[in-house]
Amino acid sequence: MKIIFLNRMLLTVMSLLAVVCSGDEVGEANAQTTGAQTKTQNIAETPTTMDKVNITIGGVTKVIELVDNAATKALVGKPQEKSVTVTLNTNSNFEIWGSLGFSLPTSDEYINGQPGDVVLYNGSNICLFYGSNSYSYTRLGKINGLTADELKTFLKGGQNNISVTLSLPGATAVKSLIPFATSGGSSIKKACTDLKATYPNLNWKDGKLLNRTTKADMQKWAESNK
Repeated sequence: MKIIFLNRMLLTVMSLLAVVCSGDEVGEANAQTTGAQTKTQNIAETPTTMDKVNITIGGVTKVIELVDNAATKALVGKPQEKSVTVTLNTNSNFEIWGSLGFSLPTSDEYINGQPGDVVLYNGSNICLFYGSNSYSYTRLGKINGLTADELKTFLKGGQNNISVTLSLPGATAVKSLIPFATSGGSSIKKACTDLKATYPNLNWKDGKLLNRTTKADMQKWAESNK
């Protein structure tokens, strides 16, 4: 079972740390009282400008190479919470398209779309081309390395109700997240409430304040939450 332990330091400047625990490995996040520093990741510094996302259709996965703009920066933040699955339909024998279920920033321009292009239409619709079309879109990226016929097959062009999943390359499925703090004189309750409000789609467990806790006690507590 994959668990992430989140450490929110209840100080004037708050930091957020995550540790992925799997199998026999348990990570202790920035425990100032013990000096332990293993397998820590500063979530605030998690890249939000990744240049690729995976696209999976019918069990086959390809890669979308993203352009660098506000829309793609917002888009990659979605699969960081969990994979994004949408249902798309064929339009006019050149694309599959449909609603993302959320809006992204737009920077529309007149685009002569070509096979493999991935664009945003009207702020909340994703379009994946296996043919050509010219219109005003926001560029998102491109699926490279496939011919037009191969793209049509992969995208299931001509069909409707196509399930398409976007995910981050190398992403680890996370089942539970547990906030904890190793410093601070106040309750962790407000931090937990804020995290749940910011990332409502994640599976949160109750947090814990671990002031003046030994490494052994932290290890025991982490093991008990597997």
